[in-house]
Amino acid sequence: MTPFLDTNVLVYAALSDDPRCPIAERVLTAGGTISVQVLNEFANVARTKLKWPWSDIEAMLALVRGRSSRVQQIAVSTHESALELARDHGVGFYDALIVAAALEAGCDTVLTEDMQHGRKFGALTIVNPFIESAP
Repeated sequence: MTPFLDTNVLVYAALSDDPRCPIAERVLTAGGTISVQVLNEFANVARTKLKWPWSDIEAMLALVRGRSSRVQQIAVSTHESALELARDHGVGFYDALIVAAALEAGCDTVLTEDMQHGRKFGALTIVNPFIESAP
């Protein structure tokens, strides 16, 4: 199965001076599933925090979409599942939305540093690919 990539993978792949960049680039090159939420969050971070021009943001998003095996839509069912996950598992809503999208896409892992490494949500496991390179 393909992994689900969280927004931080995209952000670190874009930061050549960050020690996590090489890992993020390898993960992104290998491909995986993302969601529209991940695309939206990256656009927001790139514009507000990284101060990228829109043309660079659009180019990066096109690259990401091209390397992704699937872009999972966010439907009302995803939203409802995320509410249940947030309530029942004590995770933040946007993290729960990532988990819900990954589950709907049939992924077995979420690659992220934003949730507890090794945590399981049914058959889905959270994996932090940056553990060895964390600053």
